[in-house]
Amino acid sequence: MTRYLLKRILSALFTIWIATIAVTLLLHIVPGDPVQIMYAQSQSTTPEQLEQIRHNLGLDRPIYEQYIMYMSRVLRGDFGTTIRGTQPVFDLLIGRLPNTLLLAISSLIVATIVGVATGFFAAYKRGTWIDTALMTGAIVGISIPNFWLGLMLIYIFSVKLGWLPVTGTDLKNLILPALTLGLANAASVSRLTRSSMLDVLAQDYMRTARAKGLAETVVLSRHALRNGLINVVNLLGLQFTYMMGGAIVVENVFAWNGIGRLAIQSIFQRDYPTIQGFILIFATVVAIVSIFLDVIYALLDPRIAYK
Repeated sequence: MTRYLLKRILSALFTIWIATIAVTLLLHIVPGDPVQIMYAQSQSTTPEQLEQIRHNLGLDRPIYEQYIMYMSRVLRGDFGTTIRGTQPVFDLLIGRLPNTLLLAISSLIVATIVGVATGFFAAYKRGTWIDTALMTGAIVGISIPNFWLGLMLIYIFSVKLGWLPVTGTDLKNLILPALTLGLANAASVSRLTRSSMLDVLAQDYMRTARAKGLAETVVLSRHALRNGLINVVNLLGLQFTYMMGGAIVVENVFAWNGIGRLAIQSIFQRDYPTIQGFILIFATVVAIVSIFLDVIYALLDPRIAYK
């Protein structure tokens, strides 16, 4: 297990390193001069000022020198400063990151509770109208875009009923964004949970457990649910990554002050240092979550042997 985790950590570091290369190439992939694009709407900027900005960003140097300069700054925790201000990019992103993580984790909890519960119940009631209704609802849930579901929840719970606020970053404001992301992803969790549970319920050890006289609740919780959740954990890890990406849309719908909303604002403002920092931090979070899931696998099923 230790050897495997070391390999996964090295693999994660390699992934982050590839992200740093992509970040460096980002300015060169965009057609045209990035500095001119950033200041296209500014009528008072002189060519000399543009050249100075280009020099400050290191864009007048060869690409390999730009990469070395960028990595030397990143290793010191320096992500640069915002284009249209003097605020450090790292401080700006780290200040917004907890809000995005809170939204993603809350959404994952909603998706897990709703998805596992409905999938488990659908498998237990296989072939009945309950199974059909739950899986039909799951298909509908997969088909609904996040932004549309968010707007519908705003219309129902904020406009019509007046129960919940629309915008803000308080815990009460977290409910609607978390439901929007969580319910949209609960459908996939529900379908996989049902499939996994059907395989587990058909195993011989389930019949053996019932033959021993164990209570049905014990058989389902101790033998069925634990073994059926192994595949679901893998999906939840992917769902967390999708939620981090989906938070970009949901944060803008609900004006939630996370890094996703900041990334959209930075794209509109052509603030490339902030976009670079966002990509790098996003890749780091994904790598950490991937390693964490490997540990969860071993806790759920000790038979899994990592080499």
